[in-house]
Amino acid sequence: MYQDIKIAASDGVCAVVGPLGPELFEKNCARFIDGFWVTIELILFASIIGLGIALVAVLARVSGNRFFSTLAYIYIYVFRGTPLLVQLWIFYFGLGGLGEEGLGPLLWTFFKDGWNVGLLVLTLNTGAYVAEILRGGIVNVPRGQMEAALAYGMTWLQAMRRIVLPQAFKIAWPAYGNEVILLLKGSALISTITVLDLMGQTRTIFARSYDLQIYVYAAILYLLLVGVITFVFRRIEMRLQG
Repeated sequence: MYQDIKIAASDGVCAVVGPLGPELFEKNCARFIDGFWVTIELILFASIIGLGIALVAVLARVSGNRFFSTLAYIYIYVFRGTPLLVQLWIFYFGLGGLGEEGLGPLLWTFFKDGWNVGLLVLTLNTGAYVAEILRGGIVNVPRGQMEAALAYGMTWLQAMRRIVLPQAFKIAWPAYGNEVILLLKGSALISTITVLDLMGQTRTIFARSYDLQIYVYAAILYLLLVGVITFVFRRIEMRLQG
């Protein structure tokens, strides 16, 4: 059902937009739009799941519990301190290279699919960055508010959920929007592990035509996505400030 909707949407978009562009774009419009949807899916799922991971990581980081704080610090340090491309290749070619015998049937089913690995790495990567962004927001919330909440009888988690995190989100929101844009641009590397996202489709089309204009069309589509993300985040920021 979902695939049928995507195909119908792609056909509809190409029927309207295709004739307006050059012949090369019209000819490959369906591939561009298919890759466009894959990129949107990856960014959407990675952003949502990554935000959940970031919340857990930042709470562990500021909890005061040495064990959980250390685990969160190691996770954040590793994924912020290594290139996204290296992470992708370690998970896909490294772990995936172990095969079914090394990973077992269940894990092999997951790691043999480039889309799954790409989503996993993007999620873990953005989760680490967002955790640090949120930590910066938490640090900027006056410490007295946490002390007052605890004195009022709230638990530490209740105080974080009701008092500190809402303010931290408001402070960190612009930086979080920038992180989502960086995630979008970083997602182009997913094409190196056989995923036919927007960049993957672009590379496939270029391999057949050798026309550099293909990358101009891809750049326009990426700019369109960035514009939509920027608009959405600014609208939400205005509501938070209002």
